[in-house]
Amino acid sequence: MPAPTTTQVFENPVGGAPSTLKSYVYNMLRDAIVSGRYRPGARLNESQLAREFNISRIPIREALMQLQEHGLVMNHERRGMFVTELSEEDVQRINSLRVVLEAEALRLCRANMTKQIAVRLTHLVEQMENWEASSEIDAADVDLEFHRTIWAAAGNPYLTKTLDSLSTVLFAHTALENVGHDAMLWRLNHHRDLLDVALGKSEASAEAAVISHLRMHYKDPERFSSFSSGLPSAGLPKN
Repeated sequence: MPAPTTTQVFENPVGGAPSTLKSYVYNMLRDAIVSGRYRPGARLNESQLAREFNISRIPIREALMQLQEHGLVMNHERRGMFVTELSEEDVQRINSLRVVLEAEALRLCRANMTKQIAVRLTHLVEQMENWEASSEIDAADVDLEFHRTIWAAAGNPYLTKTLDSLSTVLFAHTALENVGHDAMLWRLNHHRDLLDVALGKSEASAEAAVISHLRMHYKDPERFSSFSSGLPSAGLPKN
């Protein structure tokens, strides 16, 4: 079979418009990273990947650069591309930004709430609460879809893009930890508080809801934000 070219078009496995070879390779590599096939710190060698995909190195290089833009891959000078490996402090810094940005998205989502959005968010929460044993990646996908629905409802594509870029790295990092079923189920069962804030059914502030949610899995998620207990007059707003 001849090797595919950079202009060849592939069918999108999840439906919709077909993708170019670059997009196909990007999606395949991204899924491989998130699923744990390529572990944090692992080197992604262009030549080796080109042989695996039976294609030239050009689309591989382009896909790796796109993965780098999204934070899943890091370029170490004179060493090559490696799967991003986050330290605990890295995770805290990213989450501290999420506190501010996701709280804003949550407030805007509440302001822009429609029946359709409410139904969608409620369905996703119920799906997570009734989640049964399957892969952690599948559960993480539903989790991320819930958050993305809130971000999209905020109505600011730049806010959505920034949150998606930050959270893709974190969700990949979390999935790569290979948490067990009980731990994943525990995390999935803590989205209703966010839903209640979005629907205007809770008096909790958006920041308090986001921090409480992040604390379900991450240690000191607000450490590098103004809500850190280590800062003077810091604390969670009550309304």
